[in-house]
Amino acid sequence: MRMIFVNLPVKSVEKSTQFFGKLGFELNPTYSDESCSCLVIDENIYVMLLAEPRFKDFINDEISDTGTGTEVLNCLSANSRQEVDDLLAAALAAGGKPWKPVMQEGPMYGASFQDLDGHVWELVYMEP
Repeated sequence: MRMIFVNLPVKSVEKSTQFFGKLGFELNPTYSDESCSCLVIDENIYVMLLAEPRFKDFINDEISDTGTGTEVLNCLSANSRQEVDDLLAAALAAGGKPWKPVMQEGPMYGASFQDLDGHVWELVYMEP
């Protein structure tokens, strides 16, 4: 079994943790402290929200400026079109920003937003 840990630099661990909590991500306190939050997205998917100084401990260069470029596209699957719409609405209500318009491409339906630090999150439902 493999797991994925998406590590993201954030300006405020507390505010970012609250933001993702409003999307239904659960805090794992065992791997969280004042410099980072470990959030459970699903059984094997986690996002590590690292305060920028802590994030710098893990990299060899500078933190990407999400105001001038996109460093990564985080894409989460959804179980329905309604779940895509609900997660997008929750993200925007929690202070996220819209990124691209909602799209329908064949059997795929998706939406996207930027979190409080400008990281892009895509949501996609793929019809079976």
